[in-house]
Amino acid sequence: MPYVVSKTRLSLALSLCFFNPITINAASAEDAPQATEEIIVVTATRGNRPWLTTPAAIERVDLDEQAPGLRIDAAELLAGIAGLQVDTRYNFAQDTRITLRGFGARAAFGVRGVRLRLDGIPLSMPDGQAQVSSILLDEPASVEVLRGPMAGVYGNATGGLVEFTSQRPTVSSVRTQLGTGSANRQTLRTQLDWAGDQQAARVHYSRFTTDGDRPNSAAEREHLAARWFQEFDSGVELIARIDHNHDPELRDPLALTPAQWRENPRQTVPQAETFGTRKTIRHRQQSLTLRQNRSDNPWQISAWNGLRNVEQYLAFPGSAITASGGVVDLSRGFYGIHAQISHTFTDHWQITLGADLERQRDERLGFVNQQGIRGDLRRDETGYVTSNDAWLLSDWEFAPRWRALTGLRVSDLDFRVNDRFIVPGNPDDSGQVSYTETAWSQGLNFQWLPTLSLFAAVGESFETPTLTEMAYQNEGTGLNTELRPAQLRQYEAGARWFSSSMRLQQTVFYIDSRDDLVVDQSNDGRTTYRNAATTTRRGTELDLRWSFDDNWYLRSALTWLDARYGRTELDGNRLPGLARTQLESQLNWRPLSTDQLELFVTHRYRSRVTATDNNDVFAPSSSLWSIAARARQMHQNLSFEQWLRLENIFDSQTVGSVVVNQGSGRSFEPAPGRQWLAGITVRYDF
Repeated sequence: MPYVVSKTRLSLALSLCFFNPITINAASAEDAPQATEEIIVVTATRGNRPWLTTPAAIERVDLDEQAPGLRIDAAELLAGIAGLQVDTRYNFAQDTRITLRGFGARAAFGVRGVRLRLDGIPLSMPDGQAQVSSILLDEPASVEVLRGPMAGVYGNATGGLVEFTSQRPTVSSVRTQLGTGSANRQTLRTQLDWAGDQQAARVHYSRFTTDGDRPNSAAEREHLAARWFQEFDSGVELIARIDHNHDPELRDPLALTPAQWRENPRQTVPQAETFGTRKTIRHRQQSLTLRQNRSDNPWQISAWNGLRNVEQYLAFPGSAITASGGVVDLSRGFYGIHAQISHTFTDHWQITLGADLERQRDERLGFVNQQGIRGDLRRDETGYVTSNDAWLLSDWEFAPRWRALTGLRVSDLDFRVNDRFIVPGNPDDSGQVSYTETAWSQGLNFQWLPTLSLFAAVGESFETPTLTEMAYQNEGTGLNTELRPAQLRQYEAGARWFSSSMRLQQTVFYIDSRDDLVVDQSNDGRTTYRNAATTTRRGTELDLRWSFDDNWYLRSALTWLDARYGRTELDGNRLPGLARTQLESQLNWRPLSTDQLELFVTHRYRSRVTATDNNDVFAPSSSLWSIAARARQMHQNLSFEQWLRLENIFDSQTVGSVVVNQGSGRSFEPAPGRQWLAGITVRYDF
């Protein structure tokens, strides 16, 4: 965690704001006075540019800046970033819900409306759905979040971008980590790194188990990852990755009604035991990246493929001939290619061209849930998604201190389902729908002073329904081809300022959407969707980092969001699943005499959250405090680290997440009370 006390050290801290840093001069214009000796140029919105001269709201957090933890939930990496609402569901059968400026709140599981990437490789499928559970959360060294109109250059479902970034090994070493905590949480991680002159390799194994915070919430996860890095004399770099994630059994305790939550938030509803609600996941993915960054015309080519198998037991039988079953058996294959190249025409103008070709194939079976046992077939179909995209980005410094960033993307998406379960009472539900969409963005940046810049951006983007969201209708069967892509227009303006001890970013935004995708009904795991006529989102975000003393460091993020329906019977109602106000702060203290001890105090306030379109059910506001300590020692080639963390120190009763428009009324996913966590790491360098 950086303690910034000088201009030089501050300029290094500013490098943490964008993707893949390299170094250039501080001022953006030739006649601009120098603020520091050097500053970091960053790669953001698919182009290289200085932090102060980029018209986009973006923030980066290094893993070491976050309070220590078991790293079993994405919320541990995403804490303290303005614009983000990360809902920890304390239910490992359901992914962490990630919401960015209100996008993604409708997700019954997984992530919607927000693009996820790991080292430039998409974690999001072509149709826009993603899962954070498919990555090794202990591997990334940092996480970067791009918000606003400029995210539209990444294509479908880009309410924003969350990019996880790992690091190439620089020292040969072996590392073992052990962790434990409440509810019998146990983690084991082993990592072997080898670093040569032009090659490097990493093998990482992780295992996590827990009894769960409620009955029927036990979980077991394993992850194996391998990486190879090769740098050639020409400056071309090759990166090969292999991931294998296996979750043998993730029990699902289900959500509670508000009355049940108030009575006993640790209880589990009878349906969980009756129907044996649980999930099993196996995820395999490989990728290969070639890139050249050491030239005036940098380029990159990436290719990936994978297979994801999911078996899930839902809380109902699904025995009707048109019910699709209460047991889901899904096999999802996917692959893609990404290519981009930049060309510098003058010292002040660069064009980047790119293409993305992605494919997805879902083999989906459904069976009757006979009280936790797979029964008769009720669904048998194959779904296909193809996405062919081309995009352009222009970065033009058209006058001293002025920079314009323009993006354009054309996307062609095709959804198709071939139904094989055709029996009396259940007709052929095959269907097909295609979308051709265009996204554009335009941003301007004015560097008023060497330490202060102003920016504004506007853009239009889109979000198609996912293949899963098209799967059900409230009445009848078959692909819900009546769902239309949401059309989004975003506006934002902001200011950035830094001094020798402080960095500040303030942004205001307004988002007007048409045909926004929202939850229509949600019943025990089966969710249907509809298009809302219009919605509006407006708000402000404040990111602050302040080293107000050699020993003290404060990181704080404030988000105010007003998201409402418009021009419908729900006109003026708040969008469910979203807090209006969030404040996350972390105060770090480290003795001046040593950098081997660090103390953390964190606080998170979240205002109340409505769970329904009618705004008749609200999860109460919450204010949570946590404390942690981390110590490090070194002896020759051996290093040791110990940490201890106490979460929710006042044992407050809170709701971790809400299930939007839950038809049975079970909309509260309870968070546990006070928890303790601890860990130790041993590393040997050779």
